[in-house]
Amino acid sequence: MADYTKMWSELGLDLKSHDALLSILGSAYGDIFLSQKDRPEGMKYFDFVMSEVHGLRIQELMEAKARGRIVVGSYCVFVPEELILAVDGVSVGLCAGAEFNFEGAEEVLPRNTCALIKSAFGFKFGKVCPYLEACDVVVGENTCDGKKKAYEILGPLVTDLYVIDLHQTKSDMGRALLKEEYRRFAAKLESVSGKKITPDSLKKGIEVVNAKRMAVKRLAAIRAADPAPISGLDALLVNQVFFYDDPVRFTHSVNQLCDELEERVKQGIGVFAQGTTRVIVSGCPMAVPNWKLPMLIESSNAVIVGEESCVGERGTRWLTEFRGETEEDLLDALTERYFSIDCAVFTPNPSRVDYVKEMTKKLNAQGVIHYSLQFCQPHMVESGPVEKELEKSGIPTLRLETDYSQEDAGQLKTRIEAFVERLENK
Repeated sequence: MADYTKMWSELGLDLKSHDALLSILGSAYGDIFLSQKDRPEGMKYFDFVMSEVHGLRIQELMEAKARGRIVVGSYCVFVPEELILAVDGVSVGLCAGAEFNFEGAEEVLPRNTCALIKSAFGFKFGKVCPYLEACDVVVGENTCDGKKKAYEILGPLVTDLYVIDLHQTKSDMGRALLKEEYRRFAAKLESVSGKKITPDSLKKGIEVVNAKRMAVKRLAAIRAADPAPISGLDALLVNQVFFYDDPVRFTHSVNQLCDELEERVKQGIGVFAQGTTRVIVSGCPMAVPNWKLPMLIESSNAVIVGEESCVGERGTRWLTEFRGETEEDLLDALTERYFSIDCAVFTPNPSRVDYVKEMTKKLNAQGVIHYSLQFCQPHMVESGPVEKELEKSGIPTLRLETDYSQEDAGQLKTRIEAFVERLENK
């Protein structure tokens, strides 16, 4: 990595804490990812991205800002990248996947706040997230009560916080509200960027994001093969990089990886032996560097073949379908696409469990591990009905609740190993 000290300093990072964070993450990345055997060659690109995730990528963002582009950061898949691209902006995900500076976060948040929210505040108070500091606009979304109230505290701490409201029922009223929220967001982007969204610019944004999602959908479909041509860890990494990388470059790199994986499938080459127990992980999103659970699963004689998560198929499986050519037509299509997302905040939410069943069948999985972050009420409450419905349908399900620490790793591994043994004996 080049020396980015001057850039980090100008962004206001705490250099000592940031260096310590990068050292810990670099070591963990090597132990978890680079130690895997028979990895696809195409993963070298994603290894490079991660090695420069706080370096070269941040430099690219600063260069984009110097050319007059705005940088828009977000924490959720309900924030439409298509609109950001329509004003020639850059969309990036923000830091919220590690137990960093929780003691600082707990000075303003209750201890029993979910780890993802505390992580976002920990990175902010610790001054170690260059993405957050590079943003012209930080976009929040009222998906859950925890985030809704936390954004009230975060607002004064960032340059420009913009919050999108989200109706939590799948109704005509909910769809209409979301459309108006996206119309309001578009006006905000136009105001900050000084650029007008046109039908052509929005259509181009939709095309770029559709291509990115199609590449990841292609990867998801390849994972149905046995032996698995890619580990769940590496597939998760691709889904995580989805939120950080340049979209066109990312799409090209994923398609190159898929070319290689399809050739592996033809030749019967896998990263795990044929017949290895296959599971799907369902539930909360796993932001970088939240790799604990996949690592425990794939060191327990099982392979993850799909993620029913916002960092996974819930965030990528729908495309925006063009309907007409006017800006209003395109906004309708965009709203319809995002309104399809079956996040656990919606009530009722039957389509989510239906899709877990569908994933289990199409990816030839033998069981589902439902993952909830501690104090994430939507996923924790929904996990019981999901487990009951899946078990009733003959799909063995394990519910796990954890956080970003390593304290419960031994206990989790014991439960995972017992579940894998159950699947092997099924």
